[in-house]
Amino acid sequence: MAHGHSRNYTTLTDATEVAEAEDFHVDAATKGELEVSSQVSLITLNASVWRGDDEEVIASAMDHEDHVGRVWIFFRRGEDQDRSARFRETLVEHIKKVWPASASLPVMPSGTIPLARDLVLTPSGYEVKASEASNYQQAEP
Repeated sequence: MAHGHSRNYTTLTDATEVAEAEDFHVDAATKGELEVSSQVSLITLNASVWRGDDEEVIASAMDHEDHVGRVWIFFRRGEDQDRSARFRETLVEHIKKVWPASASLPVMPSGTIPLARDLVLTPSGYEVKASEASNYQQAEP
């Protein structure tokens, strides 16, 4: 899922509330940490939702140099798939209220998300550009 960063605070607040309802917690990079990271690769948001005492990542949210201003959220199924699904569905609902134009990202056979430059926005979400599709067809060994 992708959206703009102008309301990152709202996203983190919503994510924290939704995470705590499922007994998860959110760890987010501080402004100083983001400034240090940006010396290597521009980033304005980097946060993760964890189960337990940082035992399992449930979701990660970040923008990155090739999609600064468009925060991508990656959801994992998690050990407790029902709990992870409830979290995902509730958070996506919150995000869609704040950013109705949010769009889903394709997950490739290898489990990765394509590079931003290889994506095109369609009415049903982002898709890999036809000219780049062959680069993403096979799962990595």
